[in-house]
Amino acid sequence: MHITRRHAMRFAIVAGIAIAALPLAGCSYNTFVNQEEQIKSQWAQVENQLQRRNDLIPNLVETAKGFAQHEEAVYKDIADARSQLMNAKTPQESIDAANRQSSALGRLMVIVENYPQLKANEQFNRLMDELAGTENRLAVERMRYNEKVQQYDTSRRQFPANLTAKLFGFKEYPYFQAPADAKQAPKVNFSKPS
Repeated sequence: MHITRRHAMRFAIVAGIAIAALPLAGCSYNTFVNQEEQIKSQWAQVENQLQRRNDLIPNLVETAKGFAQHEEAVYKDIADARSQLMNAKTPQESIDAANRQSSALGRLMVIVENYPQLKANEQFNRLMDELAGTENRLAVERMRYNEKVQQYDTSRRQFPANLTAKLFGFKEYPYFQAPADAKQAPKVNFSKPS
């Protein structure tokens, strides 16, 4: 096999670029490892708040059941979403379950609006205050998680780090986005229930 001077020059250029990129690959590898750990740590904070919300829900539902016993479909949806969240194995499964739970809780809030005596119940109000605080903490932790994912994904897509990401199999992480039905305002009916 005869190597021409032109081929040798091309090989030398490619080899030079590869050698020059090696230190950069090491730096980006370490950056990805660090960013993945930050994502995992932040995801743990999201899970803590999801668990806190999950722990509050049974008490909230039991209190509401005493006033609105015929709303079984909503209670079932809340219980199913809670179970789905407890059994989630991946961040995406947790996100889907949490969004389903948020949607079911929104429907519960519509029921609350239809039962003024429930809104006046002291235990229910205390539980609602705790849930509101948890929802606020959860929103902050979701935002922080999404910021970590955004930083990681940006780094993962930039050259030459994208080569390192592909070489070492650094995967994409899902964003925690609001469910589609969260964009619709719940319907509130102030007339007395029949």
